[in-house]
Amino acid sequence: MRFTITTITMEQPVSEFKSKSGLKRIFTAFLYSLDGFRAAWRNEHAFRQEVGLFVAGAVIALLLKVSAFEKLVLIGVLVLILIVELINSSIEAVVDRVSLERHPLSKNAKDFGSAAVLLTCLLAVATWGVVLYNRFI
Repeated sequence: MRFTITTITMEQPVSEFKSKSGLKRIFTAFLYSLDGFRAAWRNEHAFRQEVGLFVAGAVIALLLKVSAFEKLVLIGVLVLILIVELINSSIEAVVDRVSLERHPLSKNAKDFGSAAVLLTCLLAVATWGVVLYNRFI
């Protein structure tokens, strides 16, 4: 018995916004990232609050008499909050772009993003608590 496998290839449409390769791609990706930071700062109140938390927390972490690794972890969990907040904001923007109507799936998408931010904040609180407890108590 002989089997043959036929493959079907379909070309994917390529976005005009997608850059090709090389240093130009890296540079334009960097510029898009800066645009993302600017838009988040301008439009997302939670992001601005979390940047404030990050700055204060980073300064405190750097001043604490803990190991360099512990400083990295303390600052890293604060960066993680910013990362998850940016992802949450992008989910909310896409949901709003699709439709501003109330819909259970839209609510779920936004609530899932919010829950991810909450879990990240709880992780940060737990991390800071463990490091500070082990060092000072």
